Amino acid sequence: MSNKNSRIILEDRQSNFLYEKNESKLNISFNRISFIFFIFVMIFIIYSIHLIHLGSRKVKFEISNNLKKPINSLYRADIVDRNDKYLVKTVSSIDIGISTKKIIDKKKLLLNLKYIFPNKDYSKIASKIENKNFFYFERKISEENYEKLMKLGDKSIQSEDKLTRIYPQKNLFSHIIGQIDDNNNGISGLEKSLDEDLKKIQQPIKLTVDKDIQFLIRRELLKFNKVFNTKGSAAILMNVNNGEIFSLVSLPDFDPNKREKISDLNFINRATKGVYEFGSVFKTLTLAAAFDEEIVEPETEFVDLPKLLTCAGFSIREYDNKIPSNLTAEQILIRSGNIGSVRIGQKIGEDNYKLFLSKIGILGETTFDIDEVGKPIKFNWGKCPLATISFGHGITTTLLQLAKAYSIIVNGGYNINPSLIKKTKKIDREKILNAEVSKKILPILRKIVTTKEGTASLANVAGYEIGGKTGTAQKSTVGGYSKKKINSFISVFPTSKPKFVLAVMLDEPKTNKDYIYHYRDGSNIKYKGTPFNTSGWTTVEVTGQIVEKIGPILATKYGEIN
Repeated sequence: MSNKNSRIILEDRQSNFLYEKNESKLNISFNRISFIFFIFVMIFIIYSIHLIHLGSRKVKFEISNNLKKPINSLYRADIVDRNDKYLVKTVSSIDIGISTKKIIDKKKLLLNLKYIFPNKDYSKIASKIENKNFFYFERKISEENYEKLMKLGDKSIQSEDKLTRIYPQKNLFSHIIGQIDDNNNGISGLEKSLDEDLKKIQQPIKLTVDKDIQFLIRRELLKFNKVFNTKGSAAILMNVNNGEIFSLVSLPDFDPNKREKISDLNFINRATKGVYEFGSVFKTLTLAAAFDEEIVEPETEFVDLPKLLTCAGFSIREYDNKIPSNLTAEQILIRSGNIGSVRIGQKIGEDNYKLFLSKIGILGETTFDIDEVGKPIKFNWGKCPLATISFGHGITTTLLQLAKAYSIIVNGGYNINPSLIKKTKKIDREKILNAEVSKKILPILRKIVTTKEGTASLANVAGYEIGGKTGTAQKSTVGGYSKKKINSFISVFPTSKPKFVLAVMLDEPKTNKDYIYHYRDGSNIKYKGTPFNTSGWTTVEVTGQIVEKIGPILATKYGEIN
């Protein structure tokens, strides 16, 4: 009995052993399969990640290539101001055209189009459809209207991706930026002069101008065009030390977004293209030439100056009979004496004065960043031309050339070239005038604004040390001169350390009997009505108003400019 039981126990143990052994085999097989599956999964994940990585590299490479190469023939680089604010930008847009050959139901198409674009002339559109030619229905379509059109599912409606040139500042920089034609070619302004560069480079072109300054100066010119009922006006604000132009405005202007053909000569760029006689602003150049030649000093006396001179049968008179007969060279400029300026010019001599005007950029054509640049009218030098040129009569130039000339005279005698394109490297300046010229001329320009004998007291804005010279000239006509005028004021500030020249001109201003003048001498005196149509009552007032508006910005942004 005991043996039997022993056998049973043994068999039970063997049974348990065999069961445990089989269970282990199953576990080992399952673990191997799991491990192999895990390996395959990991290989798959690694391979997928690698493919994704390669794909991203390809996308980045394509994007990089797109940045390096123009998208198509319509690509043009953007243009920004000195503070990186966009003046011109190339953006993507969609044009919608109608393929008349694919129209199935003309009536239905017109109804659908009229529902989406109710303000179009559908009699003209129907006529275009009848001509059986492809035509553009809507350019630069909005996203909303594009989606509505595409939902129509009409195969005759065709979209075309475009690159469009937009001018976000509209009229503000029109004479600087210019325009392009429908073939993407520049036809004026920087769009023309930089045409090839704009089509090749990818980085924005940075200008020297300041959008905020430009806006404020243009606003004042627009205001005073109405006040003095002018034909047009212009202003240039430039750094006297390096020629960088912060603002260049000419009115009337235009919106380059409209791409209109402008044939009206009144839209000429008066700041750079218009050539005018500017009158007494030339007296500063005459005295500066005399200082450069070291033939007179500010205190040099001119005695017994007559009230009338004749030359080749023509009379030269003082504009004001109250001007004394005995004046120093300084007083001649402050009082804007004609006869005294003639005497100074005669001391300089024809050859020396001609050479001086050439050095400071008055004679000949100025090299500039845009093509719209005027060329002074040629004249024959002689004793009489020397006399009249000395007080600004009979000689023409541009407002841009005057701004350059005044800059050289007040910056220590260094030559500068006006520029609209921001330079990356500092350019060495060439000294072309005696340094004493600036030291002698600046205090006199300041006195023209601060003294009662001066002609520009309305520009004496507190805190800016403005100096300058007025100019009032009759416009020349065939065979003589008309009563129409060019009034100008070329100012510099601060006179203790010149940084800016502001040249302002009004084309054919008139007096205004209702305008209120506020004197800047602290007396709070007001004067109603323009007593004389001279620069002292027109462009000087405009300049004072402009400096009041732009002065705080210049002081904040560019207080340490050199």
